[in-house]
Amino acid sequence: MKYDFHIHSCLSPCGSDDMTPANIAGMSFLAGLDAIAVCDHNSSLNIEAAAKACSQYGIRYLCGMELCTSEDIHILCYFKDIQVALDFSAHIEENTLKFPNEPSHYGNQNIMDDTDNILGTVDHLLISGCNYSVYEIVDIVHCMGGVCYYAHIDKPSYSVISVLGAIPEDIAVDGVEIFNMANRERLIAEGYITEDTPYMSNSDAHQLEFIGAKEAQMEENHPLLAYLMD
Repeated sequence: MKYDFHIHSCLSPCGSDDMTPANIAGMSFLAGLDAIAVCDHNSSLNIEAAAKACSQYGIRYLCGMELCTSEDIHILCYFKDIQVALDFSAHIEENTLKFPNEPSHYGNQNIMDDTDNILGTVDHLLISGCNYSVYEIVDIVHCMGGVCYYAHIDKPSYSVISVLGAIPEDIAVDGVEIFNMANRERLIAEGYITEDTPYMSNSDAHQLEFIGAKEAQMEENHPLLAYLMD
């Protein structure tokens, strides 16, 4: 299965305004993807529109969010059900200090429908850290039936390794995202992960042309496949 489980829509301030649900679905189809997830920063308000848009192309969908913890660690959070993902999104919004977004500086934060009409905007900046630590957020996600993957662990910022210097053994995270798969053997050799650690590699696309750029494939037994919507 060809997938891309880390795509930003125009709800993320760092995402291009062209990253609308319909455009993402269309570009995913052109890229030959079988399944995708839109993972905006600290919000899931565009996932329902993206799921509907993907259904027009026969693309399976995974409900996601890229959450920023209080330590500034990015975690990819996935759920089987749209409503549960939206409930989690609302909970994070209630537990985040709200700083006003400045679109001219950070970018727009547009809420869309599946035909790319703008339904509204989020006024507070979505890239701020929430009030929960990495230790707390994993427990919250698991209690809501979701799974957590550390985002882009091989990047020099906003990754668990860059912030903490290690991957804590006492946090029951479900897997890791490796941005550059050439780094996997090094991460294993340096003891950050093992051969058995579930992993994936995604585009982290903020522009349309990068969707599906990793050309990644998942085996039939990958744990995330159980979370795909039918």
